[in-house]
Amino acid sequence: MRWVTAALHGLLAAAAALGSAELAAGAIGRATASPILAVGAGFIDLTPVRLKDFAIRTFGDDDKAVLLAGLGCGTAMAAVAVGLLSRGRPLRGAAGLAAFGIVGVVAALTRPAADLVDAVPAVVGAACGMAALTLLAARSREGAGPARVDDRRRALLTGAGVAAAAAVSGAGGRALLRRGNVSAVRARLRLPPPVSPAAPVPPGAQVRVPGMTSFRTSNAAFYRVDTALVLPQVDPRDWTLRIHGMVARPIELTFDDLLRQALVERDITLACVSNQVGGDLAGSARWLGAPLAAVLRRAGVRAGADQILSRSSDGMTLGTPLEAVLDGRDALLAVGMNGEPLPVAHGFPARMVVPGLYGYVSATKWVVDLKVTRFATDQAYWTKRGYAEHAPVKTFSRIDVPKPFARLKAGPVAVAGTAWAQHRGIDAVEWQVDDGPWRPARLAPVPGIDTWRQWLAEWDASPGSHTLRVRAVDGTGTTQPEHRTPPFPDGATGWHSVVVTVT
Repeated sequence: MRWVTAALHGLLAAAAALGSAELAAGAIGRATASPILAVGAGFIDLTPVRLKDFAIRTFGDDDKAVLLAGLGCGTAMAAVAVGLLSRGRPLRGAAGLAAFGIVGVVAALTRPAADLVDAVPAVVGAACGMAALTLLAARSREGAGPARVDDRRRALLTGAGVAAAAAVSGAGGRALLRRGNVSAVRARLRLPPPVSPAAPVPPGAQVRVPGMTSFRTSNAAFYRVDTALVLPQVDPRDWTLRIHGMVARPIELTFDDLLRQALVERDITLACVSNQVGGDLAGSARWLGAPLAAVLRRAGVRAGADQILSRSSDGMTLGTPLEAVLDGRDALLAVGMNGEPLPVAHGFPARMVVPGLYGYVSATKWVVDLKVTRFATDQAYWTKRGYAEHAPVKTFSRIDVPKPFARLKAGPVAVAGTAWAQHRGIDAVEWQVDDGPWRPARLAPVPGIDTWRQWLAEWDASPGSHTLRVRAVDGTGTTQPEHRTPPFPDGATGWHSVVVTVT
């Protein structure tokens, strides 16, 4: 029983530490200074690339929730260990909590956008946790005798009080942090109409087959892959974008300045480099934004520059090939998505969108800084971890219908899917049954070369188990390669296939 009590004391002390740390983070208005989030962000940074790809492939948009759940379980086990260590020797338990406090301080101060004040929550949490553990141990000793009913009651009340204080302080910290939430500001924002509207989406761009992917991805369904455990809350009234580095005239834009630019509207498909063959880490949206090339030319790009090193408000950096922004494509500083201001999860108030490049070199969310530089001088977050500096989207196709392992009836069956090769376009899609001949699919019309393209074919299915394959040909005449390669370091390749059973 004493072992159980000691373990419970450790859990309660950890709860007090985390709750008070959340309250301190709320008081200073720094969600990222919360020890659990700071440690989680540090864990993401230290995670090997292959493990990151596994997490994205396995959990998708839920990868961060899984990480936080894992950290919670790990913290609980560590708290039990601290409680057991403190049994009879409170100083050992206090030392364990102090060690966790030091880890929290180091994690907070090593974040890219950290200030000294970010260490405060971890220090406060460790101090409160040690105080709670000491108090619980003292009350437990008072109630150890068989006749000390009142002392035992006080021990139970002390434990309940620590739990309640942890819950209230944690909830209070969350409430304080919600005061900085920009959702209400976003809801009131009205974006100006585009000077250059998007071309109409042609009739028939959406293949009308049950289960088929939507040509335009809703904001809620659009994939999200980033390292932010908590969404940055950037008020457009305080937002500025600094353009500097190898430029003749460094400039700084406010959000109002950005809205006064000649905004354009374009349908553009984005894709994540972590997308596996047949994966769904891609989405198409109608973006509203200022042409990035015009902003850079206003600053005056100096000779020799070949990279735009962009930085988000949380310190994430991405490196974009300069030539891909200045070659005439619709590279945007986007402020709108599908007819409304950018969702917070997708970069509100402003982000980069560069068609034809994987997101890790082109799609900086919550962007606040653009440094014109050279790849030889500055490395971005992902290139430091071995990803390619230049990352054009590879020609990609997939079968959306029928689904893998579907059971179908013999006879006419619709086979349909999606293909993309942004900024090159899709000229043809071919599909195959088992090892038979490749057959051309019918291509749906598209508004331009920067979106994905849907395709459709009809199959007279015969009974048995069959393998369906697909490959695409891009606008340069290049056929999608058959050989499968993993996403690292510059995107996956290979033909997508599904196995179905026809009865």
